Amino acid sequence: MRSKALAPTSILVLLIIGCAGTPQPDWQLESRSALDRATTAWLAGNNTRVVEVDAARARAELSRTGRPELLARAELLLCAARVAALEFDNNGCPAFEVLAQDAGAAENAYAEYLAGKVPARVELLPEAQRGLATGAVTAERLAATIKADDPLARLVAAGTALRREGDRRLDRGVALLAIDTASAQGWRRPLLAWLHIGIRQAEAAGDEKEAERLGRRAAVVSGR
Repeated sequence: MRSKALAPTSILVLLIIGCAGTPQPDWQLESRSALDRATTAWLAGNNTRVVEVDAARARAELSRTGRPELLARAELLLCAARVAALEFDNNGCPAFEVLAQDAGAAENAYAEYLAGKVPARVELLPEAQRGLATGAVTAERLAATIKADDPLARLVAAGTALRREGDRRLDRGVALLAIDTASAQGWRRPLLAWLHIGIRQAEAAGDEKEAERLGRRAAVVSGR
């Protein structure tokens, strides 16, 4: 089953490149479409070559504007998708860092957030992320702050919480909520990653039955 195309999310507040319903030049349409395809392909677990082709297309279209801040926003979206699938880079978001000096304060705050840090200026984050950037993140808090109709933002928030707290300290309910969120979208890559987190948490808690149940789900996702 094909993964759904991404709906507008609070993450994309940083990436609006023109308003819907108004005439848009080709570079806006093409870059948005390519970013959507690249992000959706990544979450669906498609071959990384597919992702790279569309990401390169988006970068090429945005480069036509001569505006590095637009490229920086695109890199943040691609980085956010990796965080949603728990693909963490110890150097944060390297492709963004190259462009950071030309990005705005809000974009730099968001990059700090993706790196699992509390941004120096939390108030510059999108509203949903702002409410989860500090303090322990519980499943109840996450579900109340970011609704199910914003699945990418929810998974990114869960990923940044995991990055800050580690899987032993993270509320087990957060992993289960992330599993349900990824499963509902058919997003194989984050689903498998979060299932493995859930398995480790269950094993650490001595909950062998739950670990085995999640293991069976992971086997289905992996095709084993």
